Amino acid sequence: MNSVGPRQTNGLRVLETLYRYPASSRAWVSRRTGLSRATVSTLVDELARAGLVEEREGQPDASAPGATRRAGADQANDPPRSSGRPPVLMSLVPGAAFAVGLDFGHQHIRLAMCDLAGGTVIDQCSPAEVDHAPIESLDLAHDLVRSALRSAEIEPDRLLGVGMGLTAPINHLTGELEADGILPRWHGLRPAEEMQARLGIPVQLENNANLGALGEKTFGAARGVEDLIYLRLSAGIGAGLILGGRPHHGFRGVAGEVGHVLSDPNGLICRCGNRGCLETIASPVAVAGLLERSKGTPVSVKGVLELVANGDRAALRAVADAGEAVGRVLSMLVNVLNPELVVVGGDLADAGSVLLDPIAAAIERHAVASAASSVQITAGSLGERAEVLGAAALILAQSPRALAQRLAR
Repeated sequence: MNSVGPRQTNGLRVLETLYRYPASSRAWVSRRTGLSRATVSTLVDELARAGLVEEREGQPDASAPGATRRAGADQANDPPRSSGRPPVLMSLVPGAAFAVGLDFGHQHIRLAMCDLAGGTVIDQCSPAEVDHAPIESLDLAHDLVRSALRSAEIEPDRLLGVGMGLTAPINHLTGELEADGILPRWHGLRPAEEMQARLGIPVQLENNANLGALGEKTFGAARGVEDLIYLRLSAGIGAGLILGGRPHHGFRGVAGEVGHVLSDPNGLICRCGNRGCLETIASPVAVAGLLERSKGTPVSVKGVLELVANGDRAALRAVADAGEAVGRVLSMLVNVLNPELVVVGGDLADAGSVLLDPIAAAIERHAVASAASSVQITAGSLGERAEVLGAAALILAQSPRALAQRLAR
């Protein structure tokens, strides 16, 4: 495996299989990859000597990042065991490499460092004026990454890369943000290049709603789901799309901008310049503003959730109306994309059934019956960590190739 060729290619196939199916037997990996038992054993021995693969007695692990549901036929074809001893199973060594996720919110930067098994080594959050201070925010993120490496006593060469999320569409052709009206101070910047120049480590940039979708698929409520919509209801509204198991960006990275779909032709002017966007009536900020005007006292987003928890009638109505508006817009996506699951995350998701039930009812009312009946609506399970864990998962998904290249050197 010291040169590029069949051995490295086969090693990559084994590593990819163990990433997707952690805690697998040699026989199962042989069937899954189409490689002979002898070839798999030789490769596994070499990977183990390199500190990348370990074997232990146990059961398949469905909780690791990238873990995919096994088909019943695959499980049924495992060779019978003559004794009652647990099978000897293989997995990637968790500490062989690490990934960092960075979530740039409007007023914070969150960092998560994960090992190859998805274990969170470090999780921290620092306040930052991200919208108005891009250079200072990038400098702070650099300091957070370096501090995390020192704190965890991890050498930089064991870091596979950094996933980075921002609250704006990403033009994947240029690396710039489609940030007009959203993050105007970031206009013209290429954040991934800026971050990579500071760190000297590969950096991959993604819209934070897409990262929320990836986080929930890898670690949370959407594990094993190949077609899903992640709806993020925070300062703005955005949707992350995963279709056929892969993130969907669109031609210029604008796919999923449901917050700027027309919802009320006579509504308020949106920050994007259009009138009556969904974001102007259903974002947490918009709901808080509506209650503030009706009550005549300041109401924060946190205050909205407290009012809902206390059964305040106006707050219940405002959140339910927001849910209905969101559901009407989602019904169009449900018709077009036919997802298996809609995961609702962000600040307003904490309202629970007060929000989710009107969303589901509106989808049932406005989407075609077959699409509406096949989609499930659920709250995310990762809360405010969905995006930063998705950023780490973005890098972890590339770990098999990176580990194979490490062996080739």
